[in-house]
Amino acid sequence: MIEKKIAVIAGDGIGPEVIAEGMKLLKASEPYCGIHFEFTEFPWGCEYYLREGRMMPENGIEILSGYDAILLGAVGYPGVPDHISLWDLLLTIRKRFDQYVNLRPIRLLKGAPCPLKDVRREDIDMLFIRENSEGEYAGAGDRLYAGTEREVVMQNGVFSRYGTERIIRYAYETARKYGKTLTSISKGNALNYSMVFWDEIFAEVGKDYPDVQTKSYLVDAAAMLMVTHPERFQVVVCSNLFGDILTDLGAAITGGMGLAAGANLDPERRFPSMFEPIHGSAPDIAGQNISNPLATCWSISQMLDHFDCEKEGALILQAIENTLVDAKYLTPELGGSASTQEVGAEVIRQYQALHA
Repeated sequence: MIEKKIAVIAGDGIGPEVIAEGMKLLKASEPYCGIHFEFTEFPWGCEYYLREGRMMPENGIEILSGYDAILLGAVGYPGVPDHISLWDLLLTIRKRFDQYVNLRPIRLLKGAPCPLKDVRREDIDMLFIRENSEGEYAGAGDRLYAGTEREVVMQNGVFSRYGTERIIRYAYETARKYGKTLTSISKGNALNYSMVFWDEIFAEVGKDYPDVQTKSYLVDAAAMLMVTHPERFQVVVCSNLFGDILTDLGAAITGGMGLAAGANLDPERRFPSMFEPIHGSAPDIAGQNISNPLATCWSISQMLDHFDCEKEGALILQAIENTLVDAKYLTPELGGSASTQEVGAEVIRQYQALHA
């Protein structure tokens, strides 16, 4: 049996509750995918910051580099500014490990609630490929004359040819692999440098993929069309900021943030990739055992895909869907009364039943 070492950063709030269920699901997959998962848990996050003045140890990246993947819970805690919790842990890991591909599936599962009227389930099946290493979240800028009437703030987007081309090429390859259309999201009419450049690279790379049908939308039009005509979107490629915003909109039309999963990938596998539910730490319900673990279970499916166990990843997604359809074990967010642990156990039961 192959061994994979998983670094677990459960984080803050409901993070430890949902991540515990994800770890159980990974262990349940072992006999089917032929992988033994060995976990090492790290108590990093906002509570660690309040004790130590750092989100993780100074050598945290060096420590994590020895693992095959990272399972991240949620980060955020009252008293710790959001820009510190984000930049000093999550974004540091993404950038230092060059996890330049952010994968966010936007798919309406059977049994999941949808606020849109007269939309077929199969009409909402998108895969967002978000540039994850530069763009609007490059952290480039300055603050001058702070605290004076002359105060000036500059926040610069960074779009390199190297970074832009590789994410767009990855998206073309993905669309070709699955026989899907590819849509580029931009704002070239207003952002006359960065997004015009993005559009040019999209067209340039597209010459190598004449078999892939493409579309291009401005980001504001894309937001509208995701609600009115979601069937137009299959594989989508976009910048860091646009992907961040549009995938939350996608979560809203596919059952809420409790069903939102994300993967941060280094496709070349030079460094560990990271998998996470993206719903946040929800400190208001932490400790009540009512948090929804389904997004974490979906991120486990993504991890198995990354480890070339796509069949098992698909079966976990089927198990999540079966749990939603049966509706016997759902957390209050989805109209049920089950605990976090009961939902996690049901997903495992459904997953094992698919092998019976």
